[in-house]
Amino acid sequence: MTDDAAPKDDRALDARLVLSARLGDRAALERLVRRWQPRLTAHARRLLGEAEPARDAVQSAWVEIVRGLDRLRDPAAFPAWAYRIVTRRCAATIGGRRRDRALAAGLTREADLMPEPVDDHARLRAAVRTLPPDQRAPIALFHFEGLSVAETAVALDVPAGTVKTRLMHARRKLKAALEGHRND
Repeated sequence: MTDDAAPKDDRALDARLVLSARLGDRAALERLVRRWQPRLTAHARRLLGEAEPARDAVQSAWVEIVRGLDRLRDPAAFPAWAYRIVTRRCAATIGGRRRDRALAAGLTREADLMPEPVDDHARLRAAVRTLPPDQRAPIALFHFEGLSVAETAVALDVPAGTVKTRLMHARRKLKAALEGHRND
C-alpha cells in the first residue's frame, strides 16, 4: 500500500510518523505530508469550492500543523486535529469573502458544469457536491474519510450534536436527490 492511500485503519503509522517528526526526523515529516496532503486538500476543496484557495489554505495549515506537533497530546488524534486546522484556515478564507453569495454562486456553476452521472457512485458524488458546505464537509469526513462523529466534530470545530444534525439533514437531501433522479 502506498503512502498516498492513507487507509482509515492505519492510524498507528500516522502516530509513529508524528512522534518521529517531533524528534526532528525530517523524512517522517515528509512522509506524513505526502500521506495527508491529498486528503487535507480535498477537505479544503469541499469547504471552499475552488482548487487554488484550497491549496493555499492547506499550505498555510501545514505551517500551523508542523509548528503544533509538539502540542498535539495524542499522536493518534492527528487526522481530526489536522482536519480541524484546515477547517479553521478555510473559515478564515471564507470570512474574507461575501460568504453566502460566493458559495451559492460557486455551487450553482459547479452543478451546471457537472456532466450527467452514469452510475450510482457518480450520482452520489454529484449529489454531495450540491449540498451546502456545512453539510458537505461532515458527510465527506464521516462517510468518505471514515472519521467518527467525535472526530468529525473536532475536525469541524463544532459540537458532536451539530455534526449529527448536519449529517441527518444532508442524508435527507441526498436521499431526496437520488430518489428524484431515479424517478426521472
